[in-house]
Amino acid sequence: MADTQKIIIDTDPGQDDAVAILLALASPELDVLGITAVAGNVPLKLTEKNARKICELAGRPETKVFAGAIRPLARTLVTAEEVHGQTGLNGPVLPEPTMKLQEQYAVDFIVETLMAEEPGTVTLCPLGPLTNIALALIREPKIAKRIKKIVLMGGGFFEGGNVTPAAEFNIYVDPQAADVVFRSGVPIVMMPLDVTHKALTKAVRVKRFRDLGTRVGIATAEMLEFFERFDEQKYGSDGGPLHDPCVIAYLLKPELFSGRDCNVTVETASELTMGMTVIDWWGVTKRPKNALVMRDIDHDGFFALLVERLGRL
Repeated sequence: MADTQKIIIDTDPGQDDAVAILLALASPELDVLGITAVAGNVPLKLTEKNARKICELAGRPETKVFAGAIRPLARTLVTAEEVHGQTGLNGPVLPEPTMKLQEQYAVDFIVETLMAEEPGTVTLCPLGPLTNIALALIREPKIAKRIKKIVLMGGGFFEGGNVTPAAEFNIYVDPQAADVVFRSGVPIVMMPLDVTHKALTKAVRVKRFRDLGTRVGIATAEMLEFFERFDEQKYGSDGGPLHDPCVIAYLLKPELFSGRDCNVTVETASELTMGMTVIDWWGVTKRPKNALVMRDIDHDGFFALLVERLGRL
């Protein structure tokens, strides 16, 4: 279709990453040029495998998956098996992938794709730590002006952090990379905890996936039932936040979200607040606005979109 959006998904699956990938692959409005894996929720050897498992679950084994950074730019890798399980995709039993991992390094793929495609036509969709994106921007600074926009899940402000009192996991894992990205001049749409914490996988919503009766629907329900248990205990909520699909949902239906343009600066010096996204929501500084920061979501519309699209797979 003429208005298809070209995207690259950068990810560290993760059950919520998996649902985001499924949503993208189920949506004809999106042309997924490739999926680049990064170390994050679990180490790289699992995230690249998990990305391939999800492509096969979606019936899209032709999707190109690339392995990227094995560790953050300057810090020791922090992972989240306590949330996602030892595989990163605990819940359903998914077979080992048969589709091949691409030989090309993910960072090279990002750079080469952006240099080959028409400027302003490719959107980057980071769902995990920003290591691959930062490395691409460092390797070839010319890509910054060629990227249409970066729509990312990460950070928080009014909600604080989810891995430290100040920091959200994706930014905390590689704050130096996040700093590179937010200083890049690329248009950024940011999905922080402030919006994703309003997208809860309530039992009635998980049941809607299971009631699809398909392999994808049942596997999604099993993923969410495993994934939500950690946050339900942590927050005392009915269901857990479904973070990463917000990125893909924004591309499909931006009207589901609302926010404002702000300056976002990433803390990289203080261990107390390392990885904090300092969001100038009230415009109290003169720092230039560098991100559209979302704060609210039509959560019923969001889950309706997810069920409808995943029902196509």
